Amino acid sequence: MKILVVDDEPDVKLLFQQRFRKEIKTGEMNFVFAFSGEEAVNTMKTMEQEAVLILSDINMPGMSGLELLEYIKKQYVKPPPLVMMITAYGDEENRNMAINLGADDFLTKPLDFTLLKNKLTTLK
Repeated sequence: MKILVVDDEPDVKLLFQQRFRKEIKTGEMNFVFAFSGEEAVNTMKTMEQEAVLILSDINMPGMSGLELLEYIKKQYVKPPPLVMMITAYGDEENRNMAINLGADDFLTKPLDFTLLKNKLTTLK
């Protein structure tokens, strides 16, 4: 399963590589990282159209995660990628906006990696 992680914090890459070491090593999961909404758009343009899962932070400079979500849901219709929004702010406004824009799930930071692994395992 190919997963695009979008977050403006560079430490996220190392964190995911540590927490999903086994799944990466076995090829069960393949993580690609983008550090802005704009970089995510460019990365997705280079990927073949495939049902990827996108984990995106909401609050980023430039293109926000919500703007990225809106772009993805309009541009990638078949097959539509699953998009899980991640934020340090679990407020209802962000949650409702994300759901209204088509988010498939909503997670809060700090990430519960056990919960995330369980969600990803059920998607396979």
